[in-house]
Amino acid sequence: MRRLLTAALAAGLVGSLPKWLPGRVVALRVKIFALVNGEEGLPIPGDRVGVKDFRRVYADPAANGRSKGAALSDLFWYWLAPGPQVHQEHLEAGPRYDEVAKTTRHILVKTRAESEELTRRVTEHVLDGLEIGDGKHIRLRDEMMPIWAELYYELVFGEPCPPEARDLIVGHADDVVSALKCVRPRNMRRRAKLTKYLRRRLGDIPHALPTRLTRDEQVFYLQGTFFNTAVVQMSEAMAHLLMIIAQHPDVQQRLVANPDDDQYLDRVIDEGLRTYPLFGIAHRITTGAIELDDTTIDAGTVLLFSYPDFHHAGFERPDEFDLARWEPPAGCPAHAAAPSNAPAGLSKKDANFLPFGVAQNRACPARGLAPITMRVVTREFLRRYSVASSAAHTRSIPNRGPVFLTPRGSARSTRGPLAYLAVRDRWEDVWRSVAQLVFGTYMVLDARQKRLCVNYFANHGGE
Repeated sequence: MRRLLTAALAAGLVGSLPKWLPGRVVALRVKIFALVNGEEGLPIPGDRVGVKDFRRVYADPAANGRSKGAALSDLFWYWLAPGPQVHQEHLEAGPRYDEVAKTTRHILVKTRAESEELTRRVTEHVLDGLEIGDGKHIRLRDEMMPIWAELYYELVFGEPCPPEARDLIVGHADDVVSALKCVRPRNMRRRAKLTKYLRRRLGDIPHALPTRLTRDEQVFYLQGTFFNTAVVQMSEAMAHLLMIIAQHPDVQQRLVANPDDDQYLDRVIDEGLRTYPLFGIAHRITTGAIELDDTTIDAGTVLLFSYPDFHHAGFERPDEFDLARWEPPAGCPAHAAAPSNAPAGLSKKDANFLPFGVAQNRACPARGLAPITMRVVTREFLRRYSVASSAAHTRSIPNRGPVFLTPRGSARSTRGPLAYLAVRDRWEDVWRSVAQLVFGTYMVLDARQKRLCVNYFANHGGE
């Protein structure tokens, strides 16, 4: 009897792991990170600087330090290596940053028609190679990466992406984002393969590259800006968007029935970016004092701008995806399609909503391109497939967006596959949380020991 009771208790404990273990492990990981890195920085919004001053402080000319002087930079440089010192997002303000930013804008500039045609072509090429039979479980982030690898390769090189380059870009981007999520340690050998390829092909690029960068730095700039950040962020953006569509059948039905309704699709994209902002914490270092009505932020302060906290402030049920927030006001042509009880729509400029950052302080250089390309990929995806998911959907999306995919118009039942997906995802969360604790702790300690940012500025002065 005692053995049966012990076995029952053990089985109950094991069966309950998905409910309590991941949360406990995440909390422990946060405590370990704080112990290792110290409590550096001024959270915004927070007790000293509230939501109302978020934009004001972010846009202040004195909030323009990027890496130098913040211990937190060592960790970001570690995750984004190689070449974080010339990554556009990590360069200090000055002539080198200005030239790099100008080059990025030049590479990205396309007419809307050109951007749509390029996106449609690469999306068709990638999705036509996706074999799902009468239904298949996939990870959205994994299937989106080849699309953005091909798109950004063509923007940089001005030619279609060869399979070798696509594999190297996807492998590199996957390694970076997996390290950022702490699901496995970074693999610099894997990243070096893309570095070697870009170094060999540097002379084939039809754009003038920044003259203030050495040849190796030009390689690192391309690798970090286009084949790291751009590919990772756009893959995550599409994974979030398609997860939302997978878990909201009414939204999916309307998008399929009205594929050319840009206004509705834009509201879906906007509410997705509000609910699951791509950026977590953006840190800046003040180069001068910032005066506010009720406080002064001293020079040398590390500012920690929390996009999730800002995007969720001032909204009812902020964690919920709710398209009614953006429904057009009465009198607008699009209002006829909105529910009769929908409230007047929010204005993006008045809401706590900064999906691509502040224009005065390093806004995302692809902020004009991203919505256009996301629309095209969404339409091409939904034209081919029906998508459903019972997996957890969080901002960090460490599960890579698991869904069940069927050909558009298929009569196959999704009940069984979704039940399986729900169970699998909950149990994966158990081992994944433990892996994140182990690998995250290791990388934080390793980054602290290597001190990439501190050592760089110690050897290069104010550069």
